[in-house]
Amino acid sequence: MLYQQIARNKRKTAFLLVIFLIILALVGGGLGYLINGEPLSGIAIALIGSLIYLFIVLQNPGNLVMSMNHGREIHEEDDPELWHIVEDMSLAGQIPMPRVFIINDPSPNAFATGRDPKHSYVAVTSGLRDKLNRSELEGVLGHEISHIRNYDILVSTIGVALAAVISFISNFASRIWWWTGSDRDDKDSSPLESILKVVAIIFTLILGPLAAGLAQMALSRNREYLADAGSVELTRNPQGLISALKKISNSEPMKDPDPSSAGLYIENPLHNRGLSSLFDTHPPTADRIKRLENM
Repeated sequence: MLYQQIARNKRKTAFLLVIFLIILALVGGGLGYLINGEPLSGIAIALIGSLIYLFIVLQNPGNLVMSMNHGREIHEEDDPELWHIVEDMSLAGQIPMPRVFIINDPSPNAFATGRDPKHSYVAVTSGLRDKLNRSELEGVLGHEISHIRNYDILVSTIGVALAAVISFISNFASRIWWWTGSDRDDKDSSPLESILKVVAIIFTLILGPLAAGLAQMALSRNREYLADAGSVELTRNPQGLISALKKISNSEPMKDPDPSSAGLYIENPLHNRGLSSLFDTHPPTADRIKRLENM
């Protein structure tokens, strides 16, 4: 059951990344159509722009994220128990020991970030350290180590970068349409060309960014289920993570979390559920606990 769920979630993650690339290509095609009537040129711009942005972002994403979240690096002598739990989970997951950080916040939470297992970071809040027992800490850190082991930290970085590029293209296209759209003479355009132009405008300016946001949220939710399953694989104790999730979900929101990092945390640090679960960065805690209880 456990390994079947892990395999299923990996397939879902791959599928969502493909959806991301399709959205990127469609938005780029819409841009090309609005600029010169050539969708392929826009697709090329979108793909090249994404590769350049990814190259820049992936140079050192961990330090950037920790800086935005006010993380303070610690070493073994600073907190031997926490350090050894991270070390134990890393050994169980067969990955290098990540750098360990503490975020000064009374709300219990944690996340992992970085480029790959060799360049990874784990952060826990002071509230998590104070309120969770060892078994619960192992469950949470097993979850975060699973994110690193499964390259979720890379997947999340790619997702954020693709969403940012799609948003940039959409904003750029809206400026082009605003300044040049009303000046174009469409009297000689065929009905089909007029329809294609309207579709390009609607998708590139509105539906594309919305779809990218939904895909990013779905990608984040799917990674949480996969990391939950990975934590059970490493600790052999689903009750530790179940108890930790209950404590974390019933806590107060974090004081000053970085909104762009919300999807990285084990639980949404903003605690601002929207009207639809489509826009949630995390799956409902009750669903996560139910899956854990069935393992």
